[in-house]
Amino acid sequence: MKINIITLGCSKNTVDSENLAGRLTAEGHTLFFDRQRNDCDAVIVNTCGFIGDAKEESINAILQQIAVKTRGRKARKLIVCGCLVERYKAELAKEMPEVDAWYGVHEWDKIANDLKDPKTLKPSDPKTLKPYSPRPLSTPTHYAYLKIAEGCNRSCSYCAIPLIRGAHKSIPIDELIAEAKALVAKGVKELIVISQDTTYYGLDLYHRRALGELLNRLASESGAPWIRLHYTYPTSFPEDAIDAIARHPNICNYIDIPLQHINSRILNSMQRGITREGTLRLLDTFRAKLPDAAIRTTLIVGYPGETEKEFEELKQFVSDARFDRMGCFAYSPEEGTPAEHLGDPVPDDEKQRRVAELMAIQEQISLEKNQARIGKTYRCLVDRMDGEYIVGRTQYDSPEVDDEVLIPASGTSRTPRPGDFVDVCITDATEHDLMGRLVSPTGLN
Repeated sequence: MKINIITLGCSKNTVDSENLAGRLTAEGHTLFFDRQRNDCDAVIVNTCGFIGDAKEESINAILQQIAVKTRGRKARKLIVCGCLVERYKAELAKEMPEVDAWYGVHEWDKIANDLKDPKTLKPSDPKTLKPYSPRPLSTPTHYAYLKIAEGCNRSCSYCAIPLIRGAHKSIPIDELIAEAKALVAKGVKELIVISQDTTYYGLDLYHRRALGELLNRLASESGAPWIRLHYTYPTSFPEDAIDAIARHPNICNYIDIPLQHINSRILNSMQRGITREGTLRLLDTFRAKLPDAAIRTTLIVGYPGETEKEFEELKQFVSDARFDRMGCFAYSPEEGTPAEHLGDPVPDDEKQRRVAELMAIQEQISLEKNQARIGKTYRCLVDRMDGEYIVGRTQYDSPEVDDEVLIPASGTSRTPRPGDFVDVCITDATEHDLMGRLVSPTGLN
């Protein structure tokens, strides 16, 4: 069969879709990752159920595929899976009878088995099936996400992930090293380490935090030119992971650490396990040990009971902390979470005002930090061509969420290709992007 997979939500979902594609490819199917494709025998929509906006996007994607199906286009099977299904399978099935099958987040093998055609395919042997052989990539082929664990043992009051994904389950280090090597052998230049909480890694398997050990081995054994760390958690942050970033030049000077808030009362209600003072100490540790690192965070405003004074404290924190990258979300109440009983007392328009004020502060900080890079030369990884520009990133920026470097393609003796590393001198900057020129003669490395 020709099967198209449409993935919504986070990078963890991306890996799930790619692993499913690997399993289906092993069964003899032809796989695509293309939202616009309408000529396949089956379409699989991998949904997100994290917050309200993500749920809405997933539902709209399902409705779009239902419309394609009911217009008599070729897609004969419509399958929906993932986080939204795990939470609302019965309700969704009742409202959308046009969908042929629904699968939660623990039923990937069942999807593959149910798509078998006994007339043309031999049953697979689970013992010989290799989901990382290596898995097909839905990302550009020069970077890939390396998921090191599934689930989450945290109890953040606003978060439904533990309800959806279950308890934290680390993948053994040796398996991750083998997967990383296979990805690099396939041409991957950047490995992005992800899970629901990367700093918890190893506690279930090795009875100790093993993120530092994993990073050391990935840096030494994988062959990846760049390794990037995402989704860290501030409580009990393993300092040997900081040491690993400092030790290895192929680990990017980049830390993604969602802090969510700075007020101690709010943090306590959020069940984050850290205070304002602990947060500030951790940031001081980062900057002492990794003075060149870019720190990315995300914050939540409009949490139930957040006062204007507490919001002003958060604004001052953003001004003082001067994060390199920052995102901000309006609080979204989720069924079954510890915060559900708090209600949703902050009006939506007030939440949006707070989001806008925080992001205005951050945009000015980002502009100043980017302008400080003018005249300096950085190694960049080329992502794509966009019109007359070569588009790349420095080690301080992750794909899809951070800044890009725009380089005029004219005047180059050889146009770099996606996956090439180039040296770029920064010539101009905005709040969100850098402009630069290739260092003579071509900047290619």
